[in-house]
This record gives sequence, structure tokens and C-alpha cells, in this order.
Amino acid sequence: MEKVYVFGHRRPDTDSVTAAITLSYLKKQLGINAVPVILSEINNETKFVLNYFKVETPKYLNDVKLKVKDLNYSKKYFISDKTSVYQGFLAMKKAAIHKIPVVNNEQHLVGILSMGDIAKDQLSNELHHLIASYDNILEVLNGIEITRFDQEIEGEALVASYKSTTFMETIKINRSSIIIVGDRHSVIEYAVNNNARLIILTGSSDIKPEHLEIAKKNKVNIIKTAYDTFKVTRIFNLCKYASEIMSAKNVLCIKDVDDVKEFISIANQTKYSYYPVITKNEKCLGILRLSDANEVKRHKVILVDHNSSDQSVIGLEEAEIMEIIDHHNIGTIGTAMPINFRNMPVGSTNTIIYQLYKENLIPIPKQIAGLILSGILSDTLILKSPTTTDLDKNVVTELSNLIGINYQNYGIEMLKAGSSIKGKTPYEVLYTDFKVYPLGDRKMGIGQITTANANEILDEKEKYVDLLNHVSLENNYYFIALFITDIIENGSYVLYSDEGASLLRSAYGLQTITEGTYLPNIVSRKKQVVPNIMEQYEVK
Repeated sequence: MEKVYVFGHRRPDTDSVTAAITLSYLKKQLGINAVPVILSEINNETKFVLNYFKVETPKYLNDVKLKVKDLNYSKKYFISDKTSVYQGFLAMKKAAIHKIPVVNNEQHLVGILSMGDIAKDQLSNELHHLIASYDNILEVLNGIEITRFDQEIEGEALVASYKSTTFMETIKINRSSIIIVGDRHSVIEYAVNNNARLIILTGSSDIKPEHLEIAKKNKVNIIKTAYDTFKVTRIFNLCKYASEIMSAKNVLCIKDVDDVKEFISIANQTKYSYYPVITKNEKCLGILRLSDANEVKRHKVILVDHNSSDQSVIGLEEAEIMEIIDHHNIGTIGTAMPINFRNMPVGSTNTIIYQLYKENLIPIPKQIAGLILSGILSDTLILKSPTTTDLDKNVVTELSNLIGINYQNYGIEMLKAGSSIKGKTPYEVLYTDFKVYPLGDRKMGIGQITTANANEILDEKEKYVDLLNHVSLENNYYFIALFITDIIENGSYVLYSDEGASLLRSAYGLQTITEGTYLPNIVSRKKQVVPNIMEQYEVK
């Protein structure tokens, strides 16, 4: 069953991660192969929650860009370097592709065999040095094994096509000779006595018993075929190993993990017809045509706790969005087809997911209930945030009773676990929970960190202000700010880049503002920060 990836935003918080897990569980109960994933490392608070309820951390998803491996190219299409040219021809004919990769024992690409290579070799009308397996020769000539002493045959092919006496007088036979002969017993006797490597008896010719005994003594390989000498001569080169006539130079390979866009760009520049596909370990997987890029299998995804492409997975535009579950303002994501979009003005995405469980009559296991509860408590700051609704409160009460837990004690323990910044750099603190928002034709960045000890940051505010100014300039932000939300005082301290002072002062009706100004009861970025700032920007 095809996977559907479920994930939150790039800077995953507890609501985002638990929502991905709880929604995936619900979808699986409904027959959908949903897989929760994360887009970057989870924070300490989320680690606490997952450990508390004994849930594994979801696997990391780097991007959902279309990769070569997602294309419907000719997979498992290659031949061994010891395969006969004839088998290579049959494989190409069956696939209706005029080239085929040639690999060694480790499945590493060694070259490309093409119909052109075969035609060139066949039209030469010359029999020269041959290296082939006994089995390949037997197969191509539809032959019968008379004697076999070597698994591999190497030598110069000679055709006894003229008078026997002339042949024996002018042709020297030795251990490197391959003789193609009909019912000319004198030539056969000459060949076995001189230790020929291989005798091919054409036209179903027989070998005399006495000559056979000499052949066995001298270890001469013998194959009999019903084909006449002319046909054997015409097709004999097809017995060769594919590696003997393949092209080994200027072979351009594509890795299976390469982006499809990158492949298309390369193909448009090089104009080759086919490209061998290899793994990062250089193993060949098949062959790819530019037209195969039209038969793409897009990744299916479900978004939770966000609906803006800036906050989502890399390559989202190349994926198929199946559904969005969110409680934020409508963002920038568009879809080619109508989808299920559940957006509600509640304090947590998990509150919406709880409703989905109820609507679909799916029982909630205690482990999943614990994750839903944690997501709500985290996003509503234990129901103290102005984003909290009566529905959030009701769900918390129901889940607390189901699990048998005091949500206030648990919530405080959870928030404290995530509030420590010990060992983190200012950069890591800023991007713990950082989001980008459009601001007219510009953009602003708002980071938020929840802590029980704001002084850990405020004591080094100069470092943070320097960082904010640097990040703002480097990313062309109108301004950038970090809100330090104190879970004990129920308010936030604000640090900002230089351009943000005027907007922040207006947004909160302040006469003056300085770095580290305390904003009482300001705890919600969604309801108390972003809307206030945007309103003042529009007024300006």
C-alpha cells in the first residue's frame, strides 16, 4: 500500500509532532498507510512527551522532491558482462529499447551495449578473436554438447570453407584455434590432432569414433549444430561476451536519488537517448529516458499544524497534498485538486484531531490520548493562552480522565522539561520555534521560546540582538524578533532587530521600547504577536 507522509512544520513543536503521530494512527485505522515524519530535530519538550508515553520519535524526512527513483523507468534492466551479445539483443528487443547497461559481478556499470554496436560488429563480416563461454556458444548455435573441457572458450575462429588439402596445407591449428567445419573428416582429424580449442560441427555432422577418442585425449571441446556453415559463420559473433563490443567511454549516469528537475536539465543539455541509473554505491538499477519523466509517482502528503509553503517540507510543490489539518491563519499553499482542509479557531491542532476520532468513531488508546493531551497543553500553555477555547478545555478534561492524569501537574513538568536552554547557542534558541510571515512585499521572522528562567537569555541579550540583526540582513527580513515567554510570569520579553522597534512599540501601545522589554500577558504568537504587528504595518 502506498505511503502517505504526515508531518508538521519545519521547526517542529510538541503540537506539530504529536499531531503527525495521532493523525497517522487515525488514518491507519481508516485503511490508509499513513507514516508520521519530522522535518528537523525535535525539541526537549517533545522528547519529554514521547519518552513519557513511550512513543518512538518519527523518522526524519529531508524533502519530497521528485527523485529519479520515483520515475517509472526501466528498472532491473541490465545484463552481465559475461552475457552473450545474442542475449543482450533479445533483452533490448523485448524491452523495445536499443541500449542496455552492462554490469559486472557486483552489479557495477562497466558499459553500454547498443543495437548499433551489434550491427557494426555483424556487418564487419569478419570472424576474429573470440572470448565466450561454452554455454553462450551452445545457446546461440542451438547446439549439442559433444565434449566439454573448458567453461570459457578463447581463440581465433577459422572456417574450413575451401578444399580440405588446401586448408590443412595453409592453416596452422593450435590451442588457440576454433574450427567451424562440416563433414570433412580429414579436417576434423587435423584439428583434433593439433589440439584445437573448439570444433563446431555444422549441418549435424558426425565425428568418427576414432577422432572423438583423440579429441577427448587432447581435451578438444566439440559442439554439434544443425545450422549450416554459412549460418554459423553469420551468427557466430553473437556468442561473444557483451563486454567485448560494448561502449565503455562517455557513459553518463544518473543517480536514483537525483532530483528529476536536475535530470531533465542534464538531458536537455546532453541530448542523449538513454541514461543508466545507479545507486550512490554505484550499483546499476536500470535505464532512464527523458520521456520517463512524464510518468512520475508523486509523494502523497498530509500537512498538520501549518498550511504555508515557507514552513513546510522542501519540494512540497512536487508532492500531492491529500489533506491539511491546522488551526492557524490561511497560508500560501495551493493545490491542483480539491482536498480535505480542516481549519478551526482552536488552541491546538490536536483538538481538531480529537474531533476527527469522535466523528469517525475510532477509539483512542491511552498512549495516543496522552499525545493529544500533550499537544493541546503545549500550544495553549496549559490552557492559559488567549488562543484557548472551550473546546480545548473540554478535550483536556476528557483526556485527563481517560488517562488518569492531573493535566496541570503534568503540563508544568512538560513545559519545564522543554524550557531549559542549557548547552544551546543563541542561533539554536532563536530557531527552536521560528516562523516566517509575509509583511507586504517583505517578510518578518518571529521566534518564540518558552522558559521558566528568562534571565538565561536576557543576561546575554547583546549576543542575541547581534544575531537578530545579522539574520535579518542576511535573509532580507523587514525585521526579526524573539519572544521569550515566561511560563511562570505568564508574559513575554522581546528582543528584536533594529528595524523592529517602531512596529513593536506601536503594536503594544508603548511610549518607549528597549531590548528585553517585558510584555505582560503576551504569550500567544498567533493571537497577540503576529496580528498586532501586521495591523500596525498596514497602518503605516
